[in-house]
Amino acid sequence: MIARLLGDPAYPTYQVFMAVFVSALIVGLLMPLFIRFMKSGGIGQQIRADGPEQHLVKQGTPTMGGLIMLVGVVITCVLLAPWTPDLSCCIVAMLITGSLGLLDDVESVAHKRSLGLTPLQKMIGLVAIAVAFCLGAVNWVGIAPVVRFPGGFTIDLGVLTTVVGDGPGAFRIPWLYVLFVILLMAGLSNAVNLTDGLDGLAGGTVLMAMLGMGMVAFRCQNLSLAIFAASIGGACIGFLWHNCYPASIFMGDTGSLALGAAFAACAVLTKTEVTSLVMGALFVIEALSVIIQVASFKATGKRVFLMSPIHHHFEKLGWSENKVVIRFWIISAAFVALGFALYFQLR
Repeated sequence: MIARLLGDPAYPTYQVFMAVFVSALIVGLLMPLFIRFMKSGGIGQQIRADGPEQHLVKQGTPTMGGLIMLVGVVITCVLLAPWTPDLSCCIVAMLITGSLGLLDDVESVAHKRSLGLTPLQKMIGLVAIAVAFCLGAVNWVGIAPVVRFPGGFTIDLGVLTTVVGDGPGAFRIPWLYVLFVILLMAGLSNAVNLTDGLDGLAGGTVLMAMLGMGMVAFRCQNLSLAIFAASIGGACIGFLWHNCYPASIFMGDTGSLALGAAFAACAVLTKTEVTSLVMGALFVIEALSVIIQVASFKATGKRVFLMSPIHHHFEKLGWSENKVVIRFWIISAAFVALGFALYFQLR
């Protein structure tokens, strides 16, 4: 009876919406317990010393809330989603990337500093995860190593492929596509991580991006991925209840790296890699602002922005934290709508 109530396979739309509700409920109910646990242990976020002065009051706010978000997503998928190879790939990629982020958060808290793992250590981990995911998607799920653009243009990145073995069990390594997935997955993971700098910013923008990706997966008739994306959207809703200004908890790298990887994984498995960059354009802008700032300072000694990532630039201009977050949500929603519209040009 409970299984039927949660997910009647005769009504897939119902299952997707139920995934949002169940995940939001799980995260929303578990998060206060996790916050109390973190406070009792004196485990809190370390704020960067060169950040906006008004953020110093956030020092010690409980972090690693992404751990509860991942728990909510996994439980929801177990309850509602048909278990398929592509869903398994997404969940494994999300959890392993979340483990990398958890290691980074623990390192940061243990050493009482705003930085945990070194950039090189994180990048090595993200590259290894992206390679494993790509090879699994190609050889286990059967994803074609091609990139599709709106308008029907397609690039075949499988032209340089090494085949190990013979027959149906042959293992393929499409080198160019592997490189592309590394750039996509590692790039989006880092981009979401950079976006996670204001109360509610990353949670709200990931919510919109994943609900958009859920609509794409549903249109692709991939119910498992639609439920997966919807459950992440629901987890963001439950998290935002506690993360809205002033935040009671942060998601940490545990959440931001994992959610960025999950978004990229869905893009690969639905063959919407290009349109996903439109849906997640706000993440791309955040990452580009850091790249531009660093490149400009190294080349000329001058900064383009008052501070990067770009959400801090607007804080320095005098915008309140809430104003930046809400306006960035609006921008993100517009990009998700544009990306979903462009998706129909792929078919």
